[in-house]
Amino acid sequence: RMHLLQGEKTGIYFIDSTPIKVCHIKREKQHKVFDGLAKKSKSTTGWFFGFKLHLVINDKGEIMAFKVTEATTDDRVPVEDLTQGLIGKLIGDKGYIKGALSEALLSRGLQVVTRVKKKMKKGLISLLDKALLRKRAIIESVNDQLKNISQIEHTRHRSIWNFMTNLLCGLIAYCFQPKKPSL
Repeated sequence: RMHLLQGEKTGIYFIDSTPIKVCHIKREKQHKVFDGLAKKSKSTTGWFFGFKLHLVINDKGEIMAFKVTEATTDDRVPVEDLTQGLIGKLIGDKGYIKGALSEALLSRGLQVVTRVKKKMKKGLISLLDKALLRKRAIIESVNDQLKNISQIEHTRHRSIWNFMTNLLCGLIAYCFQPKKPSL
């Protein structure tokens, strides 16, 4: 964690993961820099070879926590680590639905809010939660800025250390941006 650059605890947090490609999927077999570390996986945009960046941000667009995992890691696995010390509401997509995880976080004071899947029973949802779910695009904007402005994703890394340095510098550069996506 970047404790010095961590955002303000506001009580409203958004969580998402984004793929970090290290090479084109066609070249995954001949890629040697991340041999044994990077994995092939599928995201909503298709197959990729690389890692996943998991992010938690507040409603002001400030990064609260991040974690880099293998591409095949389930989105729900790093949630407990990422949300240590946070209380309030955590808004995520349908990939974060898991009863045991929701109960564990709720016992710590963090309520997970997601849309329901098609085959799930529809429960009552407050107007605030409904409005927050519509604002979930804020974290997609942060992911977009990290990739396109801070350039955390490119395929020219010559070492693992170069990759990690580039990723950290991109996250730090984002933290110092004067205008961030916010509610």
